[in-house]
Amino acid sequence: MTVPDGSPDAAATSFADLQIHPSVLWAIADVGYESPTGIQGATIPALMAGSDVVGLAQTGTGKTAPFAIPILSKIET
Repeated sequence: MTVPDGSPDAAATSFADLQIHPSVLWAIADVGYESPTGIQGATIPALMAGSDVVGLAQTGTGKTAPFAIPILSKIET
């Protein structure tokens, strides 16, 4: 799957569309993120489903978040 760097993914126009845990969704909104970048919209759904992902995007496009968000969403307290 290839998504141009930084462009929004058509399938995920908001973080709420990505089935992220509500507390993580709240934290994302609290820090000011409004919508996922292309790499985030393309990879978060696959990672939430438990798939392995290799992503390539330019520096500053938010590549770290797709790995942290699913982990935080699945932690049971």
